[in-house]
Amino acid sequence: MFPIIVGVDVHKRVLAVVVRVVRADGAVEYVKRKFGTTLQELQMHLVAFLQSHKVTVVVMESTAQYWRPVWYALEGHFQLYLVNPLQVRAPGGRKRDYRDAQRLADRWASGDLRASYVPGQEQREWRAMTRNRVHLKRKIGVTRCQVEGLLELGSIKLSSVATDIFGASGWAMLELIAKGVTDVEELVKEARGTLRLKESKLKEALNGSLSVPYRLLLRQHLDQVKLYRQQVEELNQQLSNAMQFHLPALARLCKVPGVDLYAAQELLAEIGPKAAAFPSANDLAGWIGICPGSKESAGVNYSSRSAKGNRYLRRLLLQVAWAAIHSKDTFFAGLFKRLQPRIQGK
Repeated sequence: MFPIIVGVDVHKRVLAVVVRVVRADGAVEYVKRKFGTTLQELQMHLVAFLQSHKVTVVVMESTAQYWRPVWYALEGHFQLYLVNPLQVRAPGGRKRDYRDAQRLADRWASGDLRASYVPGQEQREWRAMTRNRVHLKRKIGVTRCQVEGLLELGSIKLSSVATDIFGASGWAMLELIAKGVTDVEELVKEARGTLRLKESKLKEALNGSLSVPYRLLLRQHLDQVKLYRQQVEELNQQLSNAMQFHLPALARLCKVPGVDLYAAQELLAEIGPKAAAFPSANDLAGWIGICPGSKESAGVNYSSRSAKGNRYLRRLLLQVAWAAIHSKDTFFAGLFKRLQPRIQGK
């Protein structure tokens, strides 16, 4: 008995669905139908249609984000598989919705396709929060550069003296500047920590002023950063509550040099608490895209360029690696020192 496979070509407003049925004599039949993409259409009509044909496997391609509502509506009813559209791209001039869906079903039946990794609902929620936290921190970095540009317009060189203009000292000075304070002595009083030792340089750097329009822009930028920081803190709290049952896994990850709590949370969100979807470390490295690729033809490898992989996890692991090699008396720091002459020689 051959499994009944369905290919779904996903679009924003419509789904092209093709049911692939293998008859007893070996002949293949196709049942074609289109559906809408609203929740009611998916739950009431699409699920009933597939169940009436005794479907067991549903294959769809990952067109933008439009596959997500379809996946969530069918999850729990059928075996679902998501395929990269680059694997099933149609030849130029021969693209049809039903033909694309039929090609999905046929190629899955022949074992010619590889499914993408789609985590469960709980892990998807973790991902949404950790990835949004990354975007918020990036926005803070972008706003920092914009604020520095504004200060340059007023000949205020705070960034050349303070390591971080959004630190405690720099932030207090920026708030006074946004209010129109130009007295250097009053601004310097906000210096804290080691910045107090640079009083003379700080006075020279703060000897400037912003016009009213620029002060308005500075105030808006500071308000944006306050909002971003508040949202980051809310996400941190929600992630702590959501991952409270996985504290042992977080604690083990935090013992790795270079991994802090935020990095551990992102690792769990991307690969899961047990990384059960990856049979080996090699499979995980290949999925992330941190190992050499292969483009071989006639026994010659023309490129070792890595695959794109998971960009969120690749970014995180690169940051963790740099933190690990700068940690003292660790295996990773020693390994990097041994490899450094070889790396610099390339």
